Amino acid sequence: MDRIAIQGIAGCYHETAARRYFTDREIEVLPCSSFERLFERLAEDPALLGIAAIENTIAGSLLPNHELLQRSHARIVGEQKIRISHVIAALPGERLESIREVHSHPIALMQCGEFLKSRPDMKVVERDDTAGSAREIARERLAGTAAICGADAARMYGLEILQRGIETNRHNFTRFLLLADESRAAEFSDPRRTNKASLVFTLRHTQGSLSKVLTVLSFYDINLTKIQSLPIIGREWEYRFYVDVTFDDPVRYRQAIDAARPLTSEFRILGEYAECGSPEI
Repeated sequence: MDRIAIQGIAGCYHETAARRYFTDREIEVLPCSSFERLFERLAEDPALLGIAAIENTIAGSLLPNHELLQRSHARIVGEQKIRISHVIAALPGERLESIREVHSHPIALMQCGEFLKSRPDMKVVERDDTAGSAREIARERLAGTAAICGADAARMYGLEILQRGIETNRHNFTRFLLLADESRAAEFSDPRRTNKASLVFTLRHTQGSLSKVLTVLSFYDINLTKIQSLPIIGREWEYRFYVDVTFDDPVRYRQAIDAARPLTSEFRILGEYAECGSPEI
């Protein structure tokens, strides 16, 4: 049985992503209080796997996680995309009309802004975690209090779902990365399915340096699906670029990597894996 470190507690969206990825095997999830702690645990135990959110279609990229990944020895060996659909849940017997406080993570609250605007009588309270809000209400038996969380968390902590699908935008997806130590990466490699790679590189502060790299990728028919830049602390006007690419021909992909590498000052392949299609709305 594989052990997988997740950020959050049982019932959170990270656990949902992990279980959807591993539909063919039993897993044990190990909750971590933060993404920093998740990467620490991966470093401490090479046998451990991890799953970490990297971007959301509404909130954008999780920039700190890019840096944590870049500094770690973990490899990206897969990805999972899930639709984030929020529910409002409370103790059994509660009704929407009886709710006076709503607890959740700030991003989840933001994503349900229109629903909350229609309920001005509900006081919004920010918490560290969606599933943690559900657990707190269940443990403390907080009457008149509801959590905005996932349906899995509501069920796990015995709350009654008062309304489903309260997110403002139904096109709300989060992409998660499956992480493994370099010593285990080969277990998840399938060259027949590998068609995506995550790269990180830095560039010299010269005119046209980025366009030269992108031109190389284009020449070899490599599809750029994401580019994210972050400043390098202590090096003025220098940036680190995180790039996701997809490809149909692994030979041309390798040729593109060989051609692009000399144009950079630092270059690293964070992972090569199979692209995950977007789930249905």
